Amino acid sequence: MNRERLTPDRIRRLTLPAGVAQDFTWDTDAPRLAVRVTAGAKAFIFEAKLNRQTVRVTIGDVRAWTLAAARDEARRLQTMIDQGIDPRQEKRERIAEAEAKRVEDEAKREEAKRVAAPALDAWEAYLVARTPKWGARSLLDHQSVSDAGGKPKARARHQGEGETTLPGILRPLLELPLERITADRVCAWLKDETDRRPTQASLAFRLLRGFLNWCSIRDEYKAQVHTDACASKAKDELPKQGVKDDCLQREQLPLWFAHVRQIGNPVVAAYLQALLLTGARREELAGLTWEDLDFQWKSMTIRDKVEGERVIPLTPYVASLLAALPRRNQWVFASPRLDDCAIQDKRTMHVKALAAAGLPALTLHGLRRSFGTLAEWTECPAGVSAQIMGHKPSAIAEKHYRRRPLDLLRMWHTKIEGWILNEAGIEQPAEDRGHGLRVVSAV
Repeated sequence: MNRERLTPDRIRRLTLPAGVAQDFTWDTDAPRLAVRVTAGAKAFIFEAKLNRQTVRVTIGDVRAWTLAAARDEARRLQTMIDQGIDPRQEKRERIAEAEAKRVEDEAKREEAKRVAAPALDAWEAYLVARTPKWGARSLLDHQSVSDAGGKPKARARHQGEGETTLPGILRPLLELPLERITADRVCAWLKDETDRRPTQASLAFRLLRGFLNWCSIRDEYKAQVHTDACASKAKDELPKQGVKDDCLQREQLPLWFAHVRQIGNPVVAAYLQALLLTGARREELAGLTWEDLDFQWKSMTIRDKVEGERVIPLTPYVASLLAALPRRNQWVFASPRLDDCAIQDKRTMHVKALAAAGLPALTLHGLRRSFGTLAEWTECPAGVSAQIMGHKPSAIAEKHYRRRPLDLLRMWHTKIEGWILNEAGIEQPAEDRGHGLRVVSAV
Protein backbone atom coordinates (compact mmCIF):
# COMPACT_ATOMS: atom_id res chain seq x y z
CA MET A 1 0.00 0.00 0.00
CA ASN A 2 1.45 3.34 -1.06
CA ARG A 3 1.08 5.71 1.89
CA GLU A 4 2.46 9.24 2.24
CA ARG A 5 1.35 12.63 3.44
CA LEU A 6 -0.80 14.03 0.68
CA THR A 7 -0.28 17.58 -0.51
CA PRO A 8 -1.86 19.42 -3.45
CA ASP A 9 1.43 19.24 -5.36
CA ARG A 10 1.83 15.50 -4.79
CA ILE A 11 -1.74 14.89 -5.84
CA ARG A 12 -1.12 16.89 -9.03
CA ARG A 13 1.95 14.76 -9.84
CA LEU A 14 0.28 11.38 -9.26
CA THR A 15 0.10 9.24 -12.41
CA LEU A 16 -1.35 5.86 -13.27
CA PRO A 17 1.36 3.17 -13.46
CA ALA A 18 1.48 1.13 -16.63
CA GLY A 19 -0.50 -2.07 -16.76
CA VAL A 20 -3.01 -1.28 -13.99
CA ALA A 21 -6.58 0.04 -14.11
CA GLN A 22 -6.36 2.07 -10.91
CA ASP A 23 -3.81 3.07 -8.28
CA PHE A 24 -4.27 4.29 -4.67
CA THR A 25 -2.13 6.67 -2.64
CA TRP A 26 -3.11 6.76 1.04
CA ASP A 27 -2.84 9.78 3.27
CA THR A 28 -0.91 9.63 6.53
CA ASP A 29 -2.89 12.47 8.17
CA ALA A 30 -6.27 10.79 7.51
CA PRO A 31 -5.41 7.09 7.31
CA ARG A 32 -8.71 6.07 5.63
CA LEU A 33 -8.39 8.71 2.92
CA ALA A 34 -6.76 7.96 -0.46
CA VAL A 35 -6.45 9.42 -3.91
CA ARG A 36 -7.52 6.94 -6.54
CA VAL A 37 -5.97 7.44 -9.95
CA THR A 38 -7.66 5.97 -13.01
CA ALA A 39 -7.30 6.70 -16.70
CA GLY A 40 -7.95 10.42 -16.99
CA ALA A 41 -9.39 10.96 -13.47
CA LYS A 42 -8.32 11.43 -9.82
CA ALA A 43 -10.74 11.22 -6.91
CA PHE A 44 -10.67 11.18 -3.12
CA ILE A 45 -12.00 7.93 -1.67
CA PHE A 46 -12.66 6.63 1.83
CA GLU A 47 -12.22 2.95 2.74
CA ALA A 48 -12.75 1.16 6.05
CA LYS A 49 -14.07 -2.10 7.57
CA LEU A 50 -17.64 -2.49 8.87
CA ASN A 51 -18.69 -5.85 10.27
CA ARG A 52 -15.60 -7.36 8.62
CA GLN A 53 -16.78 -6.07 5.23
CA THR A 54 -14.85 -3.51 3.20
CA VAL A 55 -16.74 -0.26 2.79
CA ARG A 56 -15.52 2.09 0.07
CA VAL A 57 -17.09 5.50 -0.58
CA THR A 58 -16.10 7.94 -3.32
CA ILE A 59 -15.84 11.41 -1.80
CA GLY A 60 -15.35 13.32 -5.05
CA ASP A 61 -13.06 14.58 -7.77
CA VAL A 62 -9.81 16.18 -6.58
CA ARG A 63 -10.61 19.22 -8.71
CA ALA A 64 -13.87 19.76 -6.85
CA TRP A 65 -12.71 18.94 -3.31
CA THR A 66 -9.88 20.59 -1.42
CA LEU A 67 -7.55 18.31 0.48
CA ALA A 68 -8.68 19.78 3.80
CA ALA A 69 -12.35 19.21 2.96
CA ALA A 70 -11.64 15.64 1.85
CA ARG A 71 -9.83 14.91 5.17
CA ASP A 72 -12.78 16.33 7.15
CA GLU A 73 -15.18 14.16 5.15
CA ALA A 74 -13.01 11.07 5.73
CA ARG A 75 -13.04 11.71 9.48
CA ARG A 76 -16.85 12.15 9.40
CA LEU A 77 -17.27 8.87 7.55
CA GLN A 78 -14.94 7.13 10.03
CA THR A 79 -17.12 8.41 12.85
CA MET A 80 -20.15 6.81 11.19
CA ILE A 81 -18.26 3.53 10.80
CA ASP A 82 -17.36 3.63 14.49
CA GLN A 83 -21.10 4.02 15.26
CA GLY A 84 -21.94 1.00 13.08
CA ILE A 85 -23.53 3.11 10.34
CA ASP A 86 -22.85 2.26 6.71
CA PRO A 87 -21.95 5.54 4.93
CA ARG A 88 -23.12 4.07 1.62
CA GLN A 89 -26.65 3.62 2.96
CA GLU A 90 -26.61 7.13 4.37
CA LYS A 91 -25.50 8.44 0.98
CA ARG A 92 -28.27 6.54 -0.83
CA GLU A 93 -30.83 7.91 1.60
CA ARG A 94 -29.50 11.43 1.13
CA ILE A 95 -29.66 11.08 -2.66
CA ALA A 96 -33.17 9.61 -2.44
CA GLU A 97 -34.26 12.46 -0.18
CA ALA A 98 -32.84 15.02 -2.58
CA GLU A 99 -34.59 13.33 -5.50
CA ALA A 100 -37.89 13.21 -3.59
CA LYS A 101 -37.51 16.90 -2.80
CA ARG A 102 -36.80 17.61 -6.47
CA VAL A 103 -39.89 15.66 -7.56
CA GLU A 104 -42.00 17.37 -4.91
CA ASP A 105 -40.81 20.81 -6.01
CA GLU A 106 -41.50 19.94 -9.65
CA ALA A 107 -44.99 18.74 -8.74
CA LYS A 108 -45.63 21.98 -6.85
CA ARG A 109 -44.47 24.01 -9.84
CA GLU A 110 -46.72 21.99 -12.16
CA GLU A 111 -49.65 22.36 -9.78
CA ALA A 112 -49.08 26.10 -9.53
CA LYS A 113 -48.90 26.29 -13.31
CA ARG A 114 -52.12 24.25 -13.66
CA VAL A 115 -53.95 26.36 -11.07
CA ALA A 116 -52.90 29.53 -12.86
CA ALA A 117 -53.84 28.12 -16.28
CA PRO A 118 -57.09 29.38 -17.84
CA ALA A 119 -60.20 27.28 -17.34
CA LEU A 120 -60.13 26.80 -21.11
CA ASP A 121 -57.65 23.95 -20.59
CA ALA A 122 -60.15 22.10 -18.40
CA TRP A 123 -62.94 23.04 -20.83
CA GLU A 124 -61.08 21.38 -23.71
CA ALA A 125 -60.61 18.25 -21.62
CA TYR A 126 -64.34 18.38 -20.79
CA LEU A 127 -65.29 18.55 -24.47
CA VAL A 128 -63.05 15.59 -25.31
CA ALA A 129 -64.51 13.52 -22.47
CA ARG A 130 -68.17 14.36 -23.14
CA THR A 131 -68.34 14.59 -26.93
CA PRO A 132 -69.20 10.86 -27.38
CA LYS A 133 -72.31 11.41 -25.23
CA TRP A 134 -73.50 14.58 -27.02
CA GLY A 135 -75.33 15.12 -30.24
CA ALA A 136 -74.01 17.39 -32.97
CA ARG A 137 -76.17 20.31 -31.79
CA SER A 138 -74.97 20.09 -28.21
CA LEU A 139 -71.32 19.91 -29.27
CA LEU A 140 -71.79 22.92 -31.54
CA ASP A 141 -73.35 24.89 -28.67
CA HIS A 142 -70.35 24.16 -26.43
CA GLN A 143 -67.91 25.12 -29.19
CA SER A 144 -69.81 28.32 -29.99
CA VAL A 145 -69.99 29.69 -26.45
CA SER A 146 -66.25 29.18 -25.98
CA ASP A 147 -65.07 30.22 -29.45
CA ALA A 148 -62.14 32.65 -29.55
CA GLY A 149 -63.76 34.71 -32.32
CA GLY A 150 -61.78 36.70 -34.85
CA LYS A 151 -62.77 34.48 -37.77
CA PRO A 152 -64.03 36.05 -41.01
CA LYS A 153 -67.81 36.06 -41.10
CA ALA A 154 -69.40 33.91 -43.78
CA ARG A 155 -71.12 36.89 -45.36
CA ALA A 156 -67.94 38.96 -45.12
CA ARG A 157 -65.93 36.25 -46.90
CA HIS A 158 -68.44 36.25 -49.71
CA GLN A 159 -68.57 40.03 -50.03
CA GLY A 160 -64.86 40.63 -49.50
CA GLU A 161 -65.38 42.60 -46.29
CA GLY A 162 -63.21 42.49 -43.19
CA GLU A 163 -65.84 41.66 -40.55
CA THR A 164 -64.90 38.98 -38.03
CA THR A 165 -66.83 36.93 -35.50
CA LEU A 166 -67.01 37.93 -31.84
CA PRO A 167 -65.74 35.73 -28.99
CA GLY A 168 -68.24 33.25 -27.54
CA ILE A 169 -70.34 34.38 -24.62
CA LEU A 170 -68.48 32.13 -22.13
CA ARG A 171 -65.01 33.03 -23.38
CA PRO A 172 -64.33 35.83 -20.83
CA LEU A 173 -65.05 33.47 -17.94
CA LEU A 174 -63.11 30.54 -19.39
CA GLU A 175 -60.02 32.68 -19.85
CA LEU A 176 -59.84 33.01 -16.06
CA PRO A 177 -58.23 30.35 -13.86
CA LEU A 178 -60.78 27.82 -12.67
CA GLU A 179 -60.46 28.88 -9.04
CA ARG A 180 -61.43 32.45 -9.96
CA ILE A 181 -64.81 31.45 -11.44
CA THR A 182 -66.73 32.23 -8.27
CA ALA A 183 -70.42 32.82 -7.62
CA ASP A 184 -69.89 36.59 -7.47
CA ARG A 185 -68.04 36.60 -10.79
CA VAL A 186 -70.68 34.43 -12.46
CA CYS A 187 -73.41 36.72 -11.13
CA ALA A 188 -71.69 39.80 -12.54
CA TRP A 189 -71.13 38.10 -15.90
CA LEU A 190 -74.69 36.81 -16.06
CA LYS A 191 -76.24 40.14 -15.14
CA ASP A 192 -74.32 41.88 -17.91
CA GLU A 193 -75.03 39.24 -20.55
CA THR A 194 -78.71 38.87 -19.63
CA ASP A 195 -79.29 42.53 -20.38
CA ARG A 196 -77.76 42.16 -23.86
CA ARG A 197 -78.62 38.61 -24.99
CA PRO A 198 -80.86 36.79 -22.51
CA THR A 199 -81.44 33.61 -24.53
CA GLN A 200 -77.74 33.00 -25.12
CA ALA A 201 -76.99 33.84 -21.49
CA SER A 202 -79.44 31.19 -20.27
CA LEU A 203 -77.92 28.56 -22.56
CA ALA A 204 -74.35 29.49 -21.62
CA PHE A 205 -75.20 29.37 -17.91
CA ARG A 206 -76.54 25.82 -18.24
CA LEU A 207 -73.45 24.73 -20.15
CA LEU A 208 -71.17 26.37 -17.57
CA ARG A 209 -73.00 24.62 -14.72
CA GLY A 210 -72.56 21.24 -16.40
CA PHE A 211 -68.85 21.95 -16.92
CA LEU A 212 -68.26 22.96 -13.29
CA ASN A 213 -70.15 19.90 -12.03
CA TRP A 214 -67.87 17.73 -14.17
CA CYS A 215 -64.78 19.46 -12.80
CA SER A 216 -65.99 18.91 -9.22
CA ILE A 217 -65.67 15.12 -9.57
CA ARG A 218 -62.31 15.13 -11.34
CA ASP A 219 -59.26 14.71 -9.11
CA GLU A 220 -57.20 17.18 -11.12
CA TYR A 221 -59.79 19.99 -10.90
CA LYS A 222 -61.96 19.45 -7.81
CA ALA A 223 -59.59 21.37 -5.52
CA GLN A 224 -59.87 24.46 -7.73
CA VAL A 225 -63.53 24.53 -8.70
CA HIS A 226 -66.16 26.50 -6.77
CA THR A 227 -69.13 24.14 -6.72
CA ASP A 228 -71.45 26.97 -5.68
CA ALA A 229 -70.51 29.21 -8.62
CA CYS A 230 -73.81 28.43 -10.36
CA ALA A 231 -75.90 28.13 -7.22
CA SER A 232 -79.13 29.97 -6.42
CA LYS A 233 -77.37 33.32 -6.08
CA ALA A 234 -76.37 33.20 -9.74
CA LYS A 235 -79.68 31.69 -10.86
CA ASP A 236 -81.47 34.80 -9.62
CA GLU A 237 -79.83 36.72 -12.48
CA LEU A 238 -81.29 34.42 -15.14
CA PRO A 239 -84.09 35.83 -17.28
CA LYS A 240 -87.48 34.41 -16.43
CA GLN A 241 -88.36 31.64 -18.82
CA GLY A 242 -91.73 32.01 -20.44
CA VAL A 243 -93.51 29.21 -22.25
CA LYS A 244 -93.37 29.91 -25.98
CA ASP A 245 -96.61 29.48 -27.83
CA ASP A 246 -95.85 30.98 -31.25
CA CYS A 247 -97.81 29.03 -33.82
CA LEU A 248 -99.37 29.58 -37.24
CA GLN A 249 -103.14 29.79 -37.16
CA ARG A 250 -105.33 28.18 -39.78
CA GLU A 251 -106.35 31.51 -41.27
CA GLN A 252 -102.73 32.67 -41.49
CA LEU A 253 -101.63 29.84 -43.78
CA PRO A 254 -102.46 31.55 -47.13
CA LEU A 255 -100.43 34.66 -46.27
CA TRP A 256 -97.53 32.69 -44.84
CA PHE A 257 -97.18 30.40 -47.86
CA ALA A 258 -97.64 33.25 -50.33
CA HIS A 259 -94.77 35.29 -48.90
CA VAL A 260 -92.47 32.38 -48.09
CA ARG A 261 -92.78 31.07 -51.64
CA GLN A 262 -91.76 34.52 -52.90
CA ILE A 263 -88.42 34.41 -51.03
CA GLY A 264 -85.67 34.98 -53.58
CA ASN A 265 -83.56 32.12 -52.28
CA PRO A 266 -85.32 28.88 -53.35
CA VAL A 267 -83.32 26.81 -50.85
CA VAL A 268 -84.55 28.88 -47.90
CA ALA A 269 -88.11 28.92 -49.28
CA ALA A 270 -88.11 25.14 -49.59
CA TYR A 271 -86.53 24.72 -46.17
CA LEU A 272 -89.17 26.83 -44.40
CA GLN A 273 -92.06 25.05 -46.10
CA ALA A 274 -90.54 21.63 -45.37
CA LEU A 275 -90.05 22.66 -41.74
CA LEU A 276 -93.77 23.36 -41.40
CA LEU A 277 -94.89 20.27 -43.33
CA THR A 278 -92.61 17.73 -41.59
CA GLY A 279 -92.59 19.07 -38.03
CA ALA A 280 -88.85 18.38 -37.89
CA ARG A 281 -86.46 20.25 -35.64
CA ARG A 282 -84.66 23.05 -37.45
CA GLU A 283 -81.15 21.53 -37.26
CA GLU A 284 -82.44 18.05 -38.07
CA LEU A 285 -83.88 19.32 -41.32
CA ALA A 286 -80.89 21.56 -42.11
CA GLY A 287 -78.63 18.51 -41.80
CA LEU A 288 -80.59 16.51 -44.37
CA THR A 289 -78.42 14.98 -47.13
CA TRP A 290 -79.42 13.61 -50.50
CA GLU A 291 -78.60 10.11 -49.25
CA ASP A 292 -81.32 10.56 -46.61
CA LEU A 293 -84.02 10.85 -49.30
CA ASP A 294 -85.65 7.88 -50.99
CA PHE A 295 -87.87 9.17 -53.80
CA GLN A 296 -88.71 5.62 -54.86
CA TRP A 297 -90.13 4.47 -51.55
CA LYS A 298 -91.09 7.97 -50.44
CA SER A 299 -89.19 8.14 -47.19
CA MET A 300 -86.88 10.57 -45.42
CA THR A 301 -84.27 9.67 -42.78
CA ILE A 302 -83.95 12.32 -40.09
CA ARG A 303 -80.91 12.50 -37.82
CA ASP A 304 -82.90 12.56 -34.59
CA LYS A 305 -81.20 14.37 -31.70
CA VAL A 306 -82.97 12.06 -29.22
CA GLU A 307 -83.20 8.63 -30.83
CA GLY A 308 -80.28 8.87 -33.26
CA GLU A 309 -82.43 8.75 -36.38
CA ARG A 310 -86.02 8.24 -37.47
CA VAL A 311 -87.62 7.53 -40.82
CA ILE A 312 -90.65 9.58 -41.80
CA PRO A 313 -92.74 9.78 -44.98
CA LEU A 314 -91.62 11.89 -47.92
CA THR A 315 -94.97 13.48 -48.70
CA PRO A 316 -95.90 14.60 -52.24
CA TYR A 317 -95.49 18.37 -51.88
CA VAL A 318 -92.28 18.16 -49.83
CA ALA A 319 -90.89 15.66 -52.36
CA SER A 320 -91.63 18.07 -55.21
CA LEU A 321 -89.92 20.93 -53.32
CA LEU A 322 -86.79 18.91 -52.64
CA ALA A 323 -86.58 17.36 -56.10
CA ALA A 324 -86.48 20.85 -57.61
CA LEU A 325 -83.50 22.01 -55.51
CA PRO A 326 -80.04 22.25 -57.13
CA ARG A 327 -77.58 19.54 -56.08
CA ARG A 328 -74.57 21.67 -55.14
CA ASN A 329 -73.10 19.22 -52.61
CA GLN A 330 -74.20 16.49 -50.20
CA TRP A 331 -76.64 18.78 -48.39
CA VAL A 332 -80.23 19.03 -49.58
CA PHE A 333 -80.47 22.61 -48.28
CA ALA A 334 -77.03 23.66 -49.50
CA SER A 335 -75.56 27.09 -48.90
CA PRO A 336 -75.48 29.08 -52.15
CA ARG A 337 -72.28 30.87 -51.06
CA LEU A 338 -70.19 28.37 -49.10
CA ASP A 339 -68.74 25.21 -50.61
CA ASP A 340 -69.71 21.90 -49.00
CA CYS A 341 -71.87 23.58 -46.39
CA ALA A 342 -75.57 23.59 -45.51
CA ILE A 343 -77.46 26.86 -45.27
CA GLN A 344 -76.42 28.92 -42.27
CA ASP A 345 -78.84 31.82 -41.99
CA LYS A 346 -82.33 30.32 -42.06
CA ARG A 347 -84.05 32.94 -39.96
CA THR A 348 -83.43 36.35 -41.54
CA MET A 349 -85.46 35.77 -44.71
CA HIS A 350 -88.27 34.22 -42.68
CA VAL A 351 -88.47 37.31 -40.48
CA LYS A 352 -88.64 39.52 -43.57
CA ALA A 353 -91.38 37.35 -45.10
CA LEU A 354 -93.42 37.56 -41.88
CA ALA A 355 -93.04 41.34 -41.81
CA ALA A 356 -94.08 41.63 -45.46
CA ALA A 357 -97.14 39.47 -44.76
CA GLY A 358 -98.05 41.43 -41.64
CA LEU A 359 -97.91 38.26 -39.55
CA PRO A 360 -96.80 38.15 -35.91
CA ALA A 361 -93.32 36.96 -34.96
CA LEU A 362 -92.83 33.25 -35.49
CA THR A 363 -89.67 31.32 -34.64
CA LEU A 364 -88.37 28.40 -36.68
CA HIS A 365 -89.31 26.16 -33.77
CA GLY A 366 -92.76 27.73 -33.96
CA LEU A 367 -93.13 26.07 -37.39
CA ARG A 368 -92.55 22.69 -35.73
CA ARG A 369 -95.13 23.61 -33.09
CA SER A 370 -97.50 24.64 -35.89
CA PHE A 371 -97.27 21.21 -37.52
CA GLY A 372 -98.29 19.45 -34.31
CA THR A 373 -101.13 21.91 -33.72
CA LEU A 374 -102.50 21.98 -37.27
CA ALA A 375 -102.39 18.18 -37.45
CA GLU A 376 -105.23 18.07 -34.94
CA TRP A 377 -107.59 19.58 -37.55
CA THR A 378 -107.30 16.33 -39.49
CA GLU A 379 -108.22 14.29 -36.37
CA CYS A 380 -104.86 12.59 -36.71
CA PRO A 381 -104.03 10.40 -33.68
CA ALA A 382 -101.67 12.25 -31.36
CA GLY A 383 -99.26 9.31 -31.40
CA VAL A 384 -98.93 9.53 -35.19
CA SER A 385 -97.92 13.19 -35.26
CA ALA A 386 -95.63 12.61 -32.26
CA GLN A 387 -93.85 9.76 -34.05
CA ILE A 388 -93.42 11.88 -37.18
CA MET A 389 -92.04 14.77 -35.12
CA GLY A 390 -89.73 12.56 -33.07
CA HIS A 391 -91.39 13.11 -29.70
CA LYS A 392 -90.97 10.45 -27.06
CA PRO A 393 -94.13 8.39 -26.33
CA SER A 394 -96.16 9.95 -23.55
CA ALA A 395 -98.16 6.91 -22.43
CA ILE A 396 -97.51 3.26 -21.65
CA ALA A 397 -99.49 2.06 -24.64
CA GLU A 398 -97.62 4.40 -26.98
CA LYS A 399 -94.27 3.50 -25.48
CA HIS A 400 -94.61 -0.28 -25.49
CA TYR A 401 -97.39 -1.22 -27.90
CA ARG A 402 -97.47 1.36 -30.72
CA ARG A 403 -94.80 1.53 -33.38
CA ARG A 404 -96.57 2.46 -36.55
CA PRO A 405 -95.15 1.32 -39.89
CA LEU A 406 -94.10 3.86 -42.51
CA ASP A 407 -97.09 3.24 -44.77
CA LEU A 408 -99.51 4.05 -41.94
CA LEU A 409 -97.53 7.19 -41.08
CA ARG A 410 -97.57 8.12 -44.78
CA MET A 411 -101.35 7.88 -44.96
CA TRP A 412 -101.79 10.34 -42.11
CA HIS A 413 -98.82 12.56 -43.01
CA THR A 414 -100.10 12.99 -46.57
CA LYS A 415 -103.52 13.84 -45.18
CA ILE A 416 -101.99 16.49 -42.85
CA GLU A 417 -99.98 17.99 -45.71
CA GLY A 418 -103.02 18.02 -47.98
CA TRP A 419 -105.15 19.78 -45.37
CA ILE A 420 -102.50 22.47 -44.72
CA LEU A 421 -101.99 23.07 -48.46
CA ASN A 422 -105.71 23.20 -49.07
CA GLU A 423 -106.10 25.84 -46.36
CA ALA A 424 -103.26 27.78 -47.98
CA GLY A 425 -104.88 27.56 -51.42
CA ILE A 426 -102.17 25.31 -52.87
CA GLU A 427 -102.85 22.15 -54.80
CA GLN A 428 -101.12 19.07 -53.47
CA PRO A 429 -99.19 17.08 -56.11
CA ALA A 430 -100.83 13.79 -56.97
CA GLU A 431 -99.20 10.61 -55.72
CA ASP A 432 -98.09 8.16 -58.36
CA ARG A 433 -99.35 4.73 -57.37
CA GLY A 434 -96.01 3.44 -58.53
CA HIS A 435 -93.04 4.61 -56.56
CA GLY A 436 -92.35 7.93 -58.19
CA LEU A 437 -94.05 11.30 -58.02
CA ARG A 438 -96.11 13.00 -60.66
CA VAL A 439 -95.72 16.68 -59.78
CA VAL A 440 -98.67 18.93 -60.57
CA SER A 441 -97.88 22.62 -60.87
CA ALA A 442 -99.17 24.58 -57.94
CA VAL A 443 -101.88 27.12 -58.38
